Amino acid sequence: MLASSSPYRCELLARLRLQFDTKTPGIDETALHGESAGATALRLAQAKARAVRGEFPRSLVIGCDQVAELDGTCLGKPGSHDNAVAQLKAMRGKSVVFHTAVALLNSETGAMQAADVPTTVHFRDYSDGEIDRYLAAERPYDCAGSAKIEGLGIVLVERVSSDDPSALIGLPLMRLATMLRAEGVTVV
Repeated sequence: MLASSSPYRCELLARLRLQFDTKTPGIDETALHGESAGATALRLAQAKARAVRGEFPRSLVIGCDQVAELDGTCLGKPGSHDNAVAQLKAMRGKSVVFHTAVALLNSETGAMQAADVPTTVHFRDYSDGEIDRYLAAERPYDCAGSAKIEGLGIVLVERVSSDDPSALIGLPLMRLATMLRAEGVTVV
């Protein structure tokens, strides 16, 4: 069970060729005062898994969340064009750490595995015009830090550093596969 309505996460999970259903967890994704980006992502991933646990008593429930961090400040989903412009202007020429957390909850036993898989993205010094064209083409208002790397957003990037390339898109499959194996699920 994937506790998410994200089409990006559904596409990623489908790569593992496991049967799954999705359920929107409907939780408040607001960061707590003084909470780091990594701690926020981890807390929310676990909360999403717990939110749907009761409806699926014999399932493995996957919760995920992603929070971008720029100079110690959390960047969530922009939600609007103006916020996306502001985020992208702040990120140009800088490095941003995208904290992608995954939680796997065994709803029958209550056992929870969780991890934050950080990815550092080094953004180019792109122009205001490039921001405008990118936002018009992608409309990434539901993506942490306005960065839709799996689409046209890749041209805003100079380089990426990560132990799990799928983490940047929103679901760290390598870490998830390890968690699934610990629960006795054979992926291949």
